[in-house]
Parts: sequence; structure tokens; C-alpha cells
Amino acid sequence: MSGTSEGPTPAADLDRSAVTESDTIYRSVFTAAALAMAVVDRDGLVVRANDGFGALFCQAPDALAGRVAADLVDLASDPRTWQAYHEVLGGREARLRCTRRLKRPDGQAVWAQITVTPLPAESGGVLLSVTDVSASHELQARLRHSQMHDPVTRLPNRTLFFERLTTALDADSYGDGGTGRIGLCYLDLDGFKAINDTLGHRVGDRLLAAVAERLRRCAEEAGHARPAAPLVARLGGDEFALLVEDSTGTEQLADLAESVLKAVQAPFDLDGRRLSVSASIGVVERLGAGTTPTALMQAADTTLYWAKADGMARWTLFDPERNAHRMTRQALASTLRPAVERGEFVLEYQPLVGMADGRVRGVEALVRWHHPEFGVLAPNRFIQLAEEDGSIVQLGRWVLRTACRQARLWQLEHPRDPLFVSVNVAVRQVWDSDLVADVAETLAETGLSPRLLQLELTESAVMGSAGRPLEALQALSDMGVGIAIDDFGTGYSNLAYLSRLPVSVLKLDGAFVRGFQYEGDNGTAEAAAAAVAPNPADEVVVEAMIQLAHRLGLTVTAECVETSAQAARLRRIGCDTGQGWLYSRPVPPDRIPGLLGRRARGGDQVVGNP
Repeated sequence: MSGTSEGPTPAADLDRSAVTESDTIYRSVFTAAALAMAVVDRDGLVVRANDGFGALFCQAPDALAGRVAADLVDLASDPRTWQAYHEVLGGREARLRCTRRLKRPDGQAVWAQITVTPLPAESGGVLLSVTDVSASHELQARLRHSQMHDPVTRLPNRTLFFERLTTALDADSYGDGGTGRIGLCYLDLDGFKAINDTLGHRVGDRLLAAVAERLRRCAEEAGHARPAAPLVARLGGDEFALLVEDSTGTEQLADLAESVLKAVQAPFDLDGRRLSVSASIGVVERLGAGTTPTALMQAADTTLYWAKADGMARWTLFDPERNAHRMTRQALASTLRPAVERGEFVLEYQPLVGMADGRVRGVEALVRWHHPEFGVLAPNRFIQLAEEDGSIVQLGRWVLRTACRQARLWQLEHPRDPLFVSVNVAVRQVWDSDLVADVAETLAETGLSPRLLQLELTESAVMGSAGRPLEALQALSDMGVGIAIDDFGTGYSNLAYLSRLPVSVLKLDGAFVRGFQYEGDNGTAEAAAAAVAPNPADEVVVEAMIQLAHRLGLTVTAECVETSAQAARLRRIGCDTGQGWLYSRPVPPDRIPGLLGRRARGGDQVVGNP
């Protein structure tokens, strides 16, 4: 059979045809695509660019050939991105994606997402594509701004404030060129709650916005001729903060706080309504190194509390010593209750001496805390804490039983001249416990006679008593227990009400005794050292109180008797009993018997400390 016929198409020809067709399609897509794209060789140079890429840079696509691609899209500005880009160029990474803010030749700024992906091996390069994400970025920026700013005052909110504070305390931020210090004015408004509650939240919000504007102006003025103005933020409610980065010291913060006080105190005019508030400010200034946002804010919060407690409408600088005292107070409060159970408390006793004959008639029991960390603590360090947390009831029972037990021992040892014991009672013991039952049980348990027990309550706690407190005092008095008013003359001094209370003793506050005029020369250095400016009115007042007390059938004890001259004057105007360092400091119970046989000769000599 003759003739010719076509055999099958060679495979090579088919491959070439497919590649040509694929390349044609690729070039068509590449050229027509709205997405800005460029082919970049292994050396990082643009081989060809499409119209979208040319339009992005305001140039013809052919004009971009041979340009360094990384320069066009700003890949070298970030070291990590630059390294990743070279990894993709070298075929060691599959893709790079990042976002850059590009400035076009026409001056317009564009936020762009840059993507770099390898092309097939035979192409020997990468495809660089650029997507304009400006609209998305601006939306995200607006959302972030709303999330980071307070809608009422338009100030940075708490979240942004702490973000800035954390950044400011980062070692990298203050390591070069700055002072390395940071300052904070933390303030809230005095009287804002009353305005908000009475005039409504709408007026309150307008007032907050007006305050915020004044704080902005204060910050701008403080930032004049400085690298940056303080950051002003609203932390919530009526609380604001001014953050000073690279502070130059406390003087700078003090000036800022003063300007804020003056700015806020000026009256506000809101729609014809004149409103006035003030601010209390806690000021903290310290080295940034070693400081955390939490520690700085705790210090600022504590200092703001001090400013409030000190009278408001003022600024207060953080004081490490004062803060240490507060921390000690907190440490004491947390260990107070267990300390009673651990037996860390002891009693000392201070004699109560008859002014007429100089003999010891009784003793006042004074509690001491032998703290394992802080040493021996006097009552003024912990009694208020005990009253605040209620542990005064447990501690008070222990003091009562210990003192009565000791008084019973002295009674057995000295039956002819037994001592009475005076025990301090807090008003909370009357309200939070059955004081009458506690006293009755203690007397029965120890065998002490009720006449040898005296309970001391402060004047402010007793005056105006009604209901349960008055009933308790009356029941104790009916039982035979003596009732004394401590620190008399410094509280209510309601003498008319005093006549209706079951009280047997008034203890004059030591302030009256210290103000006595000293007469004559008793030859002691103690009198000279203790002498103060004469105040004849004190003696007139004390004499009148003593006479009134005697007319009511009460006896009078003078506290803080420190010199024989004071004792002589007290004796002359009729005071019954004295207590103070002239006779003895508080001493352990085993030293009291040594005082019992002593007597002041002539009534004006020191009994002495054994």
C-alpha cells in the first residue's frame, strides 16, 4: 500500500506548545490584573511590572524595570522583614507577607500589603504583589482609637494609659538619651459625686469633659520646650492621670500638680450653671529601672489617699517612710488575731498614787505586743487596728482575765492593803460582746472582789451612751465594779449628762497637767526639762472640774504627772489620785510589790522606779 500518512505529534512539540500557551495566558493575566504585580529576579531587581504596579508608583511599567524592588516597597527598613525577603529570594522560604506605609511620588501615602512568592524554578525569580489596604487600615485605626479613648472626654483611656506606661518603663525606652525617670500625677475630683448625683449624669459628663480640656492645656504648657508633653488620660469615673516620661525630678512634678490644682479649682460655667470642684492629687516620681506599672500605680493610689485624708484640694508627694508605716500597719492587722492565740501579748502595770499620802492605791493594766518582727509595741500601734477588725473583743477578754488574775494574787499577798486594777475597755467590746457576762465570769473565775476592779472607757465612748452601753455600765456599777472616764476634758465634756451616768472616777487628760504653770525651784533637773510655757487658765479649768466632780460624788485622777511641782499643784486644788512617770513608768507585775511599801515624803517626792 502506497501513500503517506501523518504520524503522532512529537512530545517535545506538544510541551513547547503548552508552555507557549501557558506563558501567553500568564502574561495576559499579569498585564491585565488590577493587582499591582512585578516579577523580580534573584538579585532583587524588577524584571517587568504590570500596569497596576506602574500606576502605584506613578510611572510607566517599563520605566520600573531594573529598579531595586526592596527600595520601592520599603522592605529594608525592618531588619526581620529584610532577612525574610532574602530567604524567599534564595528559595529557602515559601512566602513573605508584610504591611508597609508607602509614599508615592505624588506625595500620597498608601498602606499596602506586600506579598512575595517564588515563581517556578525555570523563571528564576519571585512574584511581588502589592495590595492597597489603606481603607482597611484606616478603619482599624478608627476602631483602635475608639477602643483606646474615652468617649466622654476624648482622652486616652485606662487601656491606652497602661500601654504607654508599660512602654515607658521598658528598659529599651529609657536606656538612651533620656533621664531614665518617670513621674505620675494621679488625681480625682473632690465633690464630683455630689454634682453627679444631684444634677444628673449629663451635667456630670459635661463637667468631666471640661476638666479634661483644662488638663490638656496644663499638659501642653508643661510640655513647652520639652521633648514631649505629659500624657493625659481618664482612668475611669472622676479619676485622671498625667504621665511624665523622662521626668527631670520632683520639682517638675510639683509644678505640674500645682498648675492642675489651680486649673481645676477655677469655677466652670456650663450653660449658665456655675459649678466648682477641686482635685486631690497623688504625685510619684522615681527611676524607671526596677519599677513596674503595678508598683507605680499602687504608690500613686496610696499617695492620692493621703491627699484626701490630709484635707483634699491638695497634692501630696509619695513618702517612702509614710508608706512603710502603712505597710507595717497592714502587716500588724493581718497578724493581730493569731497573736492573741500565740500568747504574744503581755501586761505592764502603772501605779495610781494617792495625792494626799503618796501611797499606791491601784494600778492601770497596759497591754504590750511582743511582736516577733517589730519588737515591743505600745497600745497606740495596734489598739485602733483591733477595734477596726473586731479582734479587740478577744484581746479585751484576755486583758481582763490576766489583769484580774494578777490583782487577785496581789490581794492574797497583801490582804491589809489590796490594790485595785484598772482595765481599759473599748466601746466595741460593749456592742460586740456581753461585757457584763464577761466581767461576772472573770470575777467568779479569779475570785477577785468587784470593788478591786475598775473599767476605763473614753469620754467620747461614754458621753451620749444610750440603750445597750448605758445598761451595761449600770449593771457593772450595780455589781460593784468601778467605772472611770479616761481622757476626760478632750471629748464631749457633757457635764449635765455625766451626772446621770454610773461613773465613779474621772481621769483628767494629760494635756491639762502638762500645761500647768511651774512655781518655785524644786531643785530637780526633771522639772526644768519638763517645764512648758505657763498657762494659768489650765489650772482654773482643772480646779473647776475637780470641784464639780467632787460635788457629783466622783474622784479625780490626773494623768501624765511628771514633776513634783505638778503634783504639788494638783494636790493643792484637790486632785485625789495621780498617775505618771513621777511615780513610776509601766512595769512588769513582779515589780509592783516593791512600790507598795514606799511613800512620798511630804507628798512631793518621787516614789521611784524599782
